[in-house]
Parts: sequence; C-alpha cells; structure tokens
Amino acid sequence: MNKEEFQKSTENLRKAVPLMIKNQVPTTPTNYALWYTYVDEAQPELNLELDKIVTEYGLCPPSSCEYLYKHFIADKAETDVQELRSNLEILVNEIFMSMKDTLANTQDFQDMLDKHLGSLEQVDRESVSFEEVIGLLQNFVSESHEIKNSTHFFHQQLNNASKEITELKQQLEKVQKDALYDSLSSLLNRGAFDRDLATMCQADKQKLPLCLILLDIDRFKDLNDKFGHVFGDMVIKAIAKRLQLGCREGITAYRYGGEEFALLVPNKSLRSAIQFADSIRRSIEKISIKDKRTGEQVENISASFGVAELNEGEQPINLIDNADQQLYQAKSLGRNRVMPV
Repeated sequence: MNKEEFQKSTENLRKAVPLMIKNQVPTTPTNYALWYTYVDEAQPELNLELDKIVTEYGLCPPSSCEYLYKHFIADKAETDVQELRSNLEILVNEIFMSMKDTLANTQDFQDMLDKHLGSLEQVDRESVSFEEVIGLLQNFVSESHEIKNSTHFFHQQLNNASKEITELKQQLEKVQKDALYDSLSSLLNRGAFDRDLATMCQADKQKLPLCLILLDIDRFKDLNDKFGHVFGDMVIKAIAKRLQLGCREGITAYRYGGEEFALLVPNKSLRSAIQFADSIRRSIEKISIKDKRTGEQVENISASFGVAELNEGEQPINLIDNADQQLYQAKSLGRNRVMPV
C-alpha cells in the first residue's frame, strides 16, 4: 500500500466510525467493511440503498446491515466461518490421514519393490527353481495390488471431499438466509425483529417516533382443524404476501411466531400507524384461498391488530407489552379490528 492509499484508507475510517456511532451500528468487522465501502463511495448502489434505509428509519437496523453486507460486499460463497471451519477441519483431517496412509503404503511398496528386485536378481546368480520364480512374481503382483487399492481409495476420498465441500457451501448459504428469514413466510424472523427493535428503541434518544403493530390471525386453530395444516400454511403465506406488498416508507414486516406477525413502523405517529394497520386489515379480509381437498373457496379470513407507540424512556419489552394488550382488546371485542381505535 502506497502513502496515498494509506491516507485514503485512514480518512475513510475517520468518516466511517462516527457514522456508525450516529446510526447505532455495532462495531463489528462486517459493519466496518460495510460503512468503509459506503464512505469510500465505491459502490453507488450500496450508497443509494443505505441512504434510503437511514432516511426511512433514522438509523440502520442490524438486519439491514447484514443484508447490505451480504448483498453488496460479501462474496456469495462466504459462509458462517465457525461452522465452515469445524466441518473443513474434519474434512482436512480425513484427507490428511488418508494421504498419510497412502504415503506409508507407497514407502512400503518401494521397500517391497527393492526386496523383490533383489530376489529376482538372485535368479541369475543362484540356482532357483521355476516354481520359486513363479512364487516371487505372485508375491510381487499381490503386493502391487495393495498399493493400487490404497491409491484408488485416496482418490476416492478426494472426490468425496470435493462433493462434501460443495454440499457444505449450499447448506451454509441456506443457513445464512435462515439466520434472518422465516422459511415458511419468507418474512424476517423473530431474531431479526428483536435486534431491529432493540436498535430502534435506542434511537429514542434522538426523539424519533416508533410504533409497533402486532397482528394475529383470527381463529387460526379452527382453520387448521377444519381444513388441515397445509391450508393453515397457505393462509400464513397469503397474509405474509399482503404484508410485504403493503410495507413502504421504512415499515418492515416480521413473522413474530406461529400465526402472529409484527410490523415496525418508524417515523410515524400512533394515528398514522393505526391507519396503516387498518389498511392491512382490510387487505387481509379480501384473501380467498381454495381448499385443495374439497375445492371450497375459503374467504372468511381475518386478523386482529394491536398498535402501540414507544414512549420516552421505555424499553423494547414495554412497547411489545403495550401492543400485545391492544391486540388482546381487539380479540376480546370481536376480532377483525384494530386497537386502539
């Protein structure tokens, strides 16, 4: 690295660190790489995405940092380092032991070859019967087969290891995605919700409004009992799709657990969040799903909503409890409604 490059790198770090602190970003190596690239302006698309997220949220949530890092910076083959290291150590050890055995057998073969050549040389010097010569050759061929089998086994081990590494890459790429997303609904999962909510609650120091919407599918157990769990999964997927289509201006949808979903609504008042929740409620009312077993078109699908706004000094658990209480009220008052009104 020349002096000019060093000065540029130092300047980028001086710019990146204050931005990370301002946007409540943990100082991890991946986040350093993300924000270093941002201030370096090396990838315009990254800057556009990051600027959009910061504008919508007032900060950069952890799940957004992870997504941007993986999408713009990390190599597609990059995987969970600890898990990869563990599995590769096993593979390397197996290959090493196989190679060690093969090399030992190779030395044995060399020793065996020297011995038999020595024996064959004696044929010229000594009176050796034809049967004894045949015996020497048979031993030579037999022991040659052993080294051939050992070498073949080693090559087979290498082929198997190559296949296993390919499978590991595929599995670990899936693990990366699963760390953030729910497999059934394709929404962000509970872990992502917890991290994002904690980060956004810290932003309360900046007096940025934050609302939480919790929604629960009405009579979901009855739907499962009547139409089966496969139908229940279809309902969850259909509602998740409506949430994804409805989210805008920084609103993010998560599968909170089971038949319950969560929506984080930054930079919006409680009244605006309630109005948004009601628009989602009306959208869910229009869902129609066909029961594949009977051909019946099921349309009586609805959800109840609880909305709460983060108050000054509150912790994430307070916001969740307040939204949950409103959701309970919505259920108690007849379902398919938003509380507070």
